[in-house]
Amino acid sequence: MSPRRRRPAATRRRPVRRRTRRPARRQRRDEKLVGLLVTAALAGGGRLHQKQQRARWEAVRTQGLRYGLAQLDGLHHSWFEDAVRDLMHRDGCQDALRVGGGGDLGADVKATDPYGRRWVIQCKHRRNGLAGSAVGTPDLQVLSGTARQVHGADIAVIVTNGRVTAPAVTFAKQQRLHVVDRHALAAWAAGSRPCP
Repeated sequence: MSPRRRRPAATRRRPVRRRTRRPARRQRRDEKLVGLLVTAALAGGGRLHQKQQRARWEAVRTQGLRYGLAQLDGLHHSWFEDAVRDLMHRDGCQDALRVGGGGDLGADVKATDPYGRRWVIQCKHRRNGLAGSAVGTPDLQVLSGTARQVHGADIAVIVTNGRVTAPAVTFAKQQRLHVVDRHALAAWAAGSRPCP
């Protein structure tokens, strides 16, 4: 028997390694990743659908928005400002914003109408409606002094669910201010015509 000859080291075959379970682990990890991506896509699609549905309902609600005087009389003054903002939005002012509060400098609602005109509205809510105190010249003087100079208004409006004194109406005409008293507000809030 002849001794077995060994091949030189450079020509030796390497032993074949058997595959371990790593590909199965990778496959499971990939499947989990795909599952997470699908779940995220479905969740994102669901959120988008909900957002679109809310936008559709808001458009329907806004188009059909109506208030009665009894509703407006029963509101807190800040909710009255919200109602005026919503009416402006209903009538095409997509950027209508309630800005009222302490230090509002005579502006409770600001909006831009479809013609690009800037509206500044001062709201005067009277808890007792017509029986409450009347809006007088001092209220209009504040609006007149700040609406155009401070807030950049093209159209300055005072809205009340109450009444306005005769001198205040005269002052408003002189200063090119619009007055929406209880009667004009009733027509506007019922949806029969847009704000002046």
